[in-house]
Amino acid sequence: MTQPPPPPPNQPPQQGGFGPPQDQPPQQQGGFGAPEAPQTPPPGQQSPQTPPPPAPPGQQPPQPGYGYPQAPQPPQPGYGYPQQPPQPQPGYGYPQQPSGYGYPGQQPGPYGQPPQPGYGYPQQTMPMHPQPGQLPGGGRKFNAQLTIIVAAVAAIALIIGGGVWYASSSGGDGKKDDTASSSGGTGGTDDKKGTGGGTGGTTSTKPVEKVPANPASRVLFQVPAPEVGKSSTISVTGSWLTDKVYAKSGVAEIVGFDPDEGTKLWTIKLPGPVCQGSNHMTEDHLTAITYQPAMPTKAEPSHGCSQVAAIDLDAGKKLWTKTVDRGDQPISLDNVTVSANTVAVGSSSGGGAFDITSGKQLWAPKPSDTCYDAGFGGGPKLVAVRKCGAYDARELHIQTIDPQSGKVISDYKMATGIKYASVVSTDPLVVAADVGESAKDGSGISDFFSIDNKTGKLRIRIPAPSDKYAARCDGITKIEECHQLAVGNDRLYVATEEHDGGGDYSQTNEIVAFDLATGKLTGQRADAGDDYTISPLRMDGTNLIAYKRPPYDKGGQIVSIDGGSFKMTKLLENPSTESVRDAESRMTPDYSEILYSQGHLYMSDVFASSLTSTNDKEYLAIAFGAS
Repeated sequence: MTQPPPPPPNQPPQQGGFGPPQDQPPQQQGGFGAPEAPQTPPPGQQSPQTPPPPAPPGQQPPQPGYGYPQAPQPPQPGYGYPQQPPQPQPGYGYPQQPSGYGYPGQQPGPYGQPPQPGYGYPQQTMPMHPQPGQLPGGGRKFNAQLTIIVAAVAAIALIIGGGVWYASSSGGDGKKDDTASSSGGTGGTDDKKGTGGGTGGTTSTKPVEKVPANPASRVLFQVPAPEVGKSSTISVTGSWLTDKVYAKSGVAEIVGFDPDEGTKLWTIKLPGPVCQGSNHMTEDHLTAITYQPAMPTKAEPSHGCSQVAAIDLDAGKKLWTKTVDRGDQPISLDNVTVSANTVAVGSSSGGGAFDITSGKQLWAPKPSDTCYDAGFGGGPKLVAVRKCGAYDARELHIQTIDPQSGKVISDYKMATGIKYASVVSTDPLVVAADVGESAKDGSGISDFFSIDNKTGKLRIRIPAPSDKYAARCDGITKIEECHQLAVGNDRLYVATEEHDGGGDYSQTNEIVAFDLATGKLTGQRADAGDDYTISPLRMDGTNLIAYKRPPYDKGGQIVSIDGGSFKMTKLLENPSTESVRDAESRMTPDYSEILYSQGHLYMSDVFASSLTSTNDKEYLAIAFGAS
């Protein structure tokens, strides 16, 4: 996988007394010129993960790219440990006192993944230094939070990509979500053109992606990387796809492109950088973003991500902009999501919600709150990750709530001491957490929790040892930012870690499935094949859409995996020419945005950086389509 550039040297300052803002890098406007042929990536960027043939005598053989196992493991059957039965629970609803169910027998410990410099991109490699203290507040409405921000202690940070989105229509009644997170979340489809779902799992059982007569693709267009200032790394997170537009965040702007030609359809200018975008949208393609109110400067490198706005992607319009205030100051927001007709935002100072059409505020934090909503998972249902207690005695509540009123429908209390959790899917409800600091690879996952949305009771806990599974989540701030997994068919699909393949220096992996009712492996397994690695992207009805990262001499593939037989069908294969391979190799499933629909593949970066060679062509986004 590729190696992200070093983060900027300075970390954003804290904002307004509400904890350090999770801000994105400063941005400068850069042009989006005519399509150009991809060039070789700059020095420091690893291209393909599979090395070329053995080196001549006297030379060292090529090694796998940054982030791949240096001591490959042989394939292991099952890739899982024996599952444990579900634990009893003392009921649901919003508890006022600590209780002990969720994950008994584990000692509480910090998440082990402090945010690093990079204007809002939390890193997942270093130990966390907890900030002691009690959280203020009380009540259910969105409360004050304590965010842990730690200075960087590494020269190279693993930048976890911002939201990645795929959309069309979800069907059903009302304005239901219709998107899927191509970076690892899951989604469903309907009978309309395109795909839908989001982190909420499958919304229809009928796949809509068609198998082409010829899967060979060509480059449709490229979007050149925007220019940034000296020694800068700037967030350009966010991409969305409808049947009318491919939209991509740039430097303090969002640009809509024709999905086939790449011509500009519209541009939404913003006063400051985009901090995060929703992983979901409504059936009429409305979504939401958070952004800074001004461009960062040397004197003030961060203005805080205090602005939340609704965006009409088809029309290319910003519908409204709001802030969530606590006292007389706006809160710096950590995350944003969409469910039904509601935009929900969370942060270390609590959260709030707005009607996506009108901008009417539906709820906000109260000064008396003792707990706070750190963030939300959206899609078919709205799920809050609510935190209570001091850092060293943290209580996490996973609450399914009514999107309109904020009323708690069900509540699952995790074991005391689990400090961070990520929402993998809202329907069925699946949460990931690192319990007892047992995930030593910085993935943020030691276990998955399958939870009943209606009762709040634990269905099953699924151990996922980090040395066997490649899934990773950022549960510190973004809540529903997970990669290398998908949910559908009441199953959890997870990529395994890479291991030795059949050839010299070959690496490969698989996708396996867990039953969300029993927690057991189903026995289904999709092999990437020698020199390929495979990553789940989203659901297509009962089928799973996945990306196969190629060896050094081939193009990447999009495949559909049958939910029953696990038969793999190729939907798209990219050109194997050197220039195209070099450009594609920079876009990795862990750190890039990957969207696929109806024979169209869009791959884009989540940052723009000046810390790369000026002699090599950089791209913000690349689009592939049928030849």
